[in-house]
Amino acid sequence: MGRLILTDGYAMPAHIRRAPSAGLRLHLFLWVIALTLFDPLSASAQEALLEILPIRPFNFDVALRQQTFAPNDREVTLQAGITALRYGDGEIRAGYQYFSVHTDDFKTDQHALFLNPRWNNVLDLFNFPASMPIGRMLKHLFFGPLEDRAVPYVGALLGTVISGQGRTSPGLLYGGQTGVRFPVARGISLDLSLQFTQYDVNFRGESGQSQQWLFLTGFRY
Repeated sequence: MGRLILTDGYAMPAHIRRAPSAGLRLHLFLWVIALTLFDPLSASAQEALLEILPIRPFNFDVALRQQTFAPNDREVTLQAGITALRYGDGEIRAGYQYFSVHTDDFKTDQHALFLNPRWNNVLDLFNFPASMPIGRMLKHLFFGPLEDRAVPYVGALLGTVISGQGRTSPGLLYGGQTGVRFPVARGISLDLSLQFTQYDVNFRGESGQSQQWLFLTGFRY
C-alpha cells in the first residue's frame, strides 16, 4: 500500500508490507495439508509395500451343472482361497478346490490344494503410447461404462490334487486363469474368471491326466 513519509520537509513515497491476516494464514495452511494428503502424484510415487499373510481378501467361487437327461448327472466345483502375499499389483493366493461329478454309473470327488500367483490391473502394463494408450482402449472395449471400476487380472495355478476314490498318492495340478473383478460395495468385489487346469487323476483304477475348463463366479471380501 503506497504512503507518503515526511523526512526533513520532503515527501517521499514508500511501500509498507502488511503481514497476512490470521484467516489467510489458516487458509494457506489447510490448502498445503490438502495437497500433501490428496495429491495423486504424491500417492503414485509411494513405493509398494510387501505384505506377508495379509489373509484378506478372501475369495469364494462356485460352478454348478445339473443335467437330467442324456446323461443324468451333476457337477459341482467349489473354490476358496486367501491372500498369502501381496506386493503392489502382484499377489500370491493359496486356494482349495472341491470337484464332484455324480452320474447314474459312477461318482468321483476330488480335492486340490494350489498356489495362485496373480497380477492385477494387467491392462495397465499396456498404457502406451501416451496419445492413445492401448490398455485404456482395451478396457473400454471389454468393459464399456464399467472400465474405471474393472480390475482385470491373469494368474497361474500350481498344486496337487487327491482323488476321493482309489488314489494312493497326490497328483500334480497346474494351469492358468484370466478374470476380472468389479467392486460392488466397500470391501466386496464380484469376481468372474475363466480357469484351465491339467492334473493327474486316478479313475476306475486307471491313472491319467485330466484337463478341465471352468467358468467361475464368486466374491472377494
